[in-house]
Formats: sequence, C-alpha cells, structure tokens
Amino acid sequence: MKNTTVLISGASIAGPALAYWLSRSGHAVTVVERAPALRPGGQAVDFKGETHRAALERMGILSEVRRRQTGGTDQTIVDADGRRLAVMPGEFTGGDIEILRGDLAALLYERTEEDCEYVFDDSVTSLTDTAGGVRVTFERGAPRTFDLVVGADGIHSNVRRLAFGPESDHVRFLGHYYALADLGTASGNVMYNEPGRMVALGGPKSPAFLVFASERLDYDRYDVERHKRILADAYRGMGWRVPELVARLPEARDLHFDSISRVETDRYARGRVVLLGDAAHGNTLGGFGTGLAVVGAYVLAGELAAAGGDHRTAFRRYEEILRGYARVTRKGNAGPFLAPATWRRIRMRNWIFKRRFLLRAMLRITDRFATDIRLEDYPALTGASTAP
Repeated sequence: MKNTTVLISGASIAGPALAYWLSRSGHAVTVVERAPALRPGGQAVDFKGETHRAALERMGILSEVRRRQTGGTDQTIVDADGRRLAVMPGEFTGGDIEILRGDLAALLYERTEEDCEYVFDDSVTSLTDTAGGVRVTFERGAPRTFDLVVGADGIHSNVRRLAFGPESDHVRFLGHYYALADLGTASGNVMYNEPGRMVALGGPKSPAFLVFASERLDYDRYDVERHKRILADAYRGMGWRVPELVARLPEARDLHFDSISRVETDRYARGRVVLLGDAAHGNTLGGFGTGLAVVGAYVLAGELAAAGGDHRTAFRRYEEILRGYARVTRKGNAGPFLAPATWRRIRMRNWIFKRRFLLRAMLRITDRFATDIRLEDYPALTGASTAP
C-alpha cells in the first residue's frame, strides 16, 4: 500500500467518516479541526433512502444512529395571527432518519478516536504539494509532511482555498442568508413567512431558524455581533412574533449565520490533495449534504484501497463515481422555497403541502437522487461482500 499517511482537515461528519474507513484499510490518519473541541448539538441532519442506510450499516453505526435520532416532526405554517395555513410534514424535512449534527459527529469520533490522531484548535496555513508528499504548515503545530491531504472542512473549505484557489472562484452566492440560534423561546413547531423572509421556531434545524433574501453582504464570518445586527435589520418591521425575537437577538446563544451558497468545482482533486463532502459539492440547506458526505467517504477510501494507494487512479475513480451522484447539489436553491419572494409564491408553496399527491411526488424525486448510485464492494473495507 502506497500513500499511507493522510491528513484530513475537518472533524464534523465527512472527515471522521473517512477516517473510519482509512484506518480500517491500514492508513495512519490525522484529523485537524479548527474548533477547540467537537461541536455539540447543532442543526438536525438526515439520511434518505436505501443507499444512505447501506453506508451507515457498513460502518456498523446504523442502529446507533437510529437510537439517537430526533425523529421528523411536523411543522405548522401560520399567518400573522398564528392561525394554521398548512403543515410541512416531518418526512419532508427529516428524511428517513434525522439526527443532530453534533450527535452524529460524536458517534463518528467515538468510532475513530483510538485509531486516529485528532488535533483540535488548529488549522492548516499552507500546502506544498511535492512528488513525495504534501508539506503542511499549521497555525499552532509544527510543520509536517503527509502522503495525502483531504479537505473535509465544509463549504468554506480552507484546504480548497489553499490548493485550488480563492473561495470566490468556487462558491456561488444564491441570494439568501440563514441563521440558526437559540433565542430562549418556548414554542411549538411553527413557521411564519412574509415575502423574502422566514422564521421558524422549534423545528428540526434549531430552536430558531431564519432565512431571508438579500444582496451579497460584507461581513466577517466569525463576527457574531455583526451577524446579530444584520438579522435585526433584515427582520425589522415584520409581523407575528418577530419583534419579540429580534429583541432577544443581543442575548442569542449558539448563533450560526451564513449565506445560502453552492460549491461549483471543476475537479475534486489536485495533485495529492482531494476534496470531500461539502468542500467538493456543498449546497447549503440542500438536504443531501450529510448523506453525500458519508457515501463519498466510503467511495474515496474504497478507491484508495482498490488502487493500492495510487492516489492518481483512486482520485480519478472517486470523482467519476461521485460527480454523477452529487449532481443534485448543482441544482436548486432552498432560499426561494423557504422564503418565497412574494405573497403569491408563499401561497403556492403552502398549497403544495395541502396536496398529498404532490408531496409524495417530491419525496419520490428526492429518494431517487439519494439512491442513484451503486455502492461497490471494497473487500479491504468490508472484509466480505455486502453489495445489495
């Protein structure tokens, strides 16, 4: 086996999932994570269809994911007086299995911490790809050389920026922003819209989930106080319970603010560096990111094993397989669906949830995208044939 030392940037979902498979096939894996520790809680993520379940089953975690699942919950869409307009079914937002991102990350960490090296509170600052490996420098740690480097660090991937070029070349803003926050409100699972703006309380994503249309904004991704001011401006003058929520923003806990954007890359690999998960094909709030990350980790590790560590062959095969499967991320934009631009479009969106046949058709389409791949059997990973 060639190329046995691997650095993975990112310890959320894609990174630890890949670490699990690589350690099984004889690689020495180091995972570096910018955060000082695993991020607990967070928004709910979901898995859809037989392929996602098969990937979890092959990892041996399907039953534990089911044990920790949150369960899809119906969400009531209301008007400004709190009267019910429609119901968004839990099966639509929660897939087949729904689990908090932090719980899934903890589960993957538990399965890999003894066999892999985890380095928290650090990040990559430079990558020098050579014939014999990748020379890596870090913010805090000493420089090291690895055979391969994997960017599993999300839609704003640091590894992609260092190896492929600036984010502006690879990430397209889709005209909306979103926020997840704990605003200390007690509420049922309700959602309220005005043109270009949405607020949901108690739903599957977070205690408070907000989406609004906007031109591109200039802000620091890590400036939480600036994020709160942006939200206060965006939601000023809105009805229902929104003035109460805006008043709570200064004391908001666990606030996450970001754009709704899509990754558009010509390739997943460059030299000895390869992208995985949202770093390669993210589409914010697209509903497929977690399943794609878990399936992609299995395929990447499997192709490396099948190629005896030959990264050129493995990366080429990985991209050939995943690019077609990830095509769903190159379409769609959750922003106009969650925060329709006009009252008419809001009514049309709500009407869909009153027509069960339309909802079933939408669910069939998402299931087709989620299962549109054949999981190869990689003996070095599974030990025996498990192909369906």
